[in-house]
Amino acid sequence: MAQAPQMTAAQVNALARQAIKARAVKMTQKIFNQANLQGQTNITVNPRNVGLILGFWVKVVHVINNGSAVQIDLTDYGASNALSLIQFQDLNNNTRIQTTGLHCHLVNTAKLRQPFGTAILRGTGLDSPINYGSLQQGQISAPQSIAAAGNGTVTMWYWVPLSYSMDDLRGCVYANVVNATMQLVLGLPGTNGITLATAFGTDSTLSLYVGHAAGSMALVTLSNTTITVYQQYYDQLPVANGGLLLPITDLSTVYELKSTTLTGITVGQDFPYQYANFRDFLSTIAIYVNTAATGTRTSGLDVNYWALQSANFTNIFLKEPALIALENRNTFETDFPPGSYYFGTRERPISTTQYGNMQLVLNASVAGTGAYELIMTEDFALQQTLSMAGSLAAS
Repeated sequence: MAQAPQMTAAQVNALARQAIKARAVKMTQKIFNQANLQGQTNITVNPRNVGLILGFWVKVVHVINNGSAVQIDLTDYGASNALSLIQFQDLNNNTRIQTTGLHCHLVNTAKLRQPFGTAILRGTGLDSPINYGSLQQGQISAPQSIAAAGNGTVTMWYWVPLSYSMDDLRGCVYANVVNATMQLVLGLPGTNGITLATAFGTDSTLSLYVGHAAGSMALVTLSNTTITVYQQYYDQLPVANGGLLLPITDLSTVYELKSTTLTGITVGQDFPYQYANFRDFLSTIAIYVNTAATGTRTSGLDVNYWALQSANFTNIFLKEPALIALENRNTFETDFPPGSYYFGTRERPISTTQYGNMQLVLNASVAGTGAYELIMTEDFALQQTLSMAGSLAAS
């Protein structure tokens, strides 16, 4: 009698994932809620050691006092800069997420294919006689300006993902353990390079507000900050053969969000960002600031081209800014803020396990003093290879 063929690891993982989604209970529980956090730097949240964790909802409410003599205005990235740092260290002490609130927001936008947390305004695209529109309170919101000696409230929500999505469980964390800890660290504006308000004519890329006219921003302060964190996870996991049914491949995969800042850009010369080895990169978001002092960003007028280049100097793509913007507009039906470039590679990830030494190349047409680029990446890695995941110098 012929033996039945043995299932592959991928098949076993798929069956476990399917059983979990069908039979486990998806839980959302509040694990942190504190007010009057202003004046602190990094807030540490200890996740609950329970279930199969998918991620965290983080709500940030800042009450901003404008003690300056001039009005302050919302910046291009505005409320997304409500957190200066989002960091998650897992049970194996791997730093899975080490990035900014801005990056987390942009990734959420990219995965949803629409600006995260937004609603269509009534009268600008709805022909329904029912009162649909942007009506609910407590969502993402920020005043466009705050008058001198006035105050305003900024509310921001982030989804901090551990698994890639609610359906694709790669990256999830099995937390039913007692001999290890994990941490979610959240940084407030004023730390990690993110500012609450910057002076008129200066770099406001990583700031919530900017002065409407010349004047000191030293007296723009937080009078209150409240942070609420919800943990979303699967509980009551299915059992098979006397043990829990777990998606082993999903659990051995790390879903990473990382960001870095690069300087030394020269006009007309290729400037490479080196992708780390042993990873599959799903997206890269770049923000190019062509002059540090003024924070000048344009809609592609300061860039000749972007290219994805392999180790043998083969250009996998080479695109002018207008083509990148057109592709993004066809995907998201909107443009990213000036100076932002989204490179989506979800359908065919950039595999540095397969190719190695891959580079994203910027060729700038304008590069003033201190020109820099923010590079924000999203990738998959296997836990057992993370210790070997160094990368070679680009030059």
